[in-house]
Amino acid sequence: MTLLKGIYSAGLSVLKEDLSLDEEKTIKHHEHLIDEGLDGTFFFGSTGQGQLISITEKKSLISKLSHNKYKDRFYLGTGVNSLRDNVDLINHAFNNGFDTFLIMPPAYYVNNSHEGVYAFYANIIQKFPKIKIILYNFQKLSQYLFTPQAVEKLVRDFPQAIRGCKDSSYNLYETLQIPEFSMLPGSETKLLHGLQKGANGIISAVTNVTHSLARKVYDDFQNGKEQTVNKKLCAVRKTFDDAGNLISALHSYMSTANEQYKRLLPPLTLLSVEKQKKMLNKLKELDFIATNNIAA
Repeated sequence: MTLLKGIYSAGLSVLKEDLSLDEEKTIKHHEHLIDEGLDGTFFFGSTGQGQLISITEKKSLISKLSHNKYKDRFYLGTGVNSLRDNVDLINHAFNNGFDTFLIMPPAYYVNNSHEGVYAFYANIIQKFPKIKIILYNFQKLSQYLFTPQAVEKLVRDFPQAIRGCKDSSYNLYETLQIPEFSMLPGSETKLLHGLQKGANGIISAVTNVTHSLARKVYDDFQNGKEQTVNKKLCAVRKTFDDAGNLISALHSYMSTANEQYKRLLPPLTLLSVEKQKKMLNKLKELDFIATNNIAA
């Protein structure tokens, strides 16, 4: 894996009426994001309801992705807690030509120790020496916060395997700098500041819809141009954050232009009518309209 840098999306999953995974429409959604300028997309992260989608469905979609024209720009989250389930899913992905994974420490247990999390990744790497892992630092979901020292130890002991970090807790991206290691905060509000501090881009849920704005901010920074849309990009992201659950907010927004996004796996739900209206009104004030920002 070369150094990940640029604008990436934690891509959404599209469901059928029976709440099974709609493989064709999910893949089409991710293809659209790349066509709109993203450097790549991640399947089965938290935004893609990865913890709620069955392993059987994940394996089936991975098999289809192996033949896709954008295969080299598609990346996989595992979205499972069990070590054995991680191994099972990763093995299937390797057999289909994928070697790069966004992996969060097992969630739920609030007393996760650095030693325990280290052992979790070490066990995976032992079974797959050629794996490339993007650490997922998101204390809100996993109940574990990576420290700079914990990341540095993993990189030091497994330099070929631990290749980057999605920092959604935002305690690493400003200061942790490791050669040939991708640091990618998880929000558009951190994009420009992160680039100024040496980060490599972002992996964000909201780039499902802010792809064009985020692309321009990144490219203008790289080309030394004046920033003209960063303020709007940050305001749009803040509007989604303020709406409540980010997955609910995204699906509520996108469903106004395409009803296929209305379906979520329980316990996830769309925003209430009141919250959706408030969010849409704010986005309209920002001249950010669903029909202009998602696939038909």
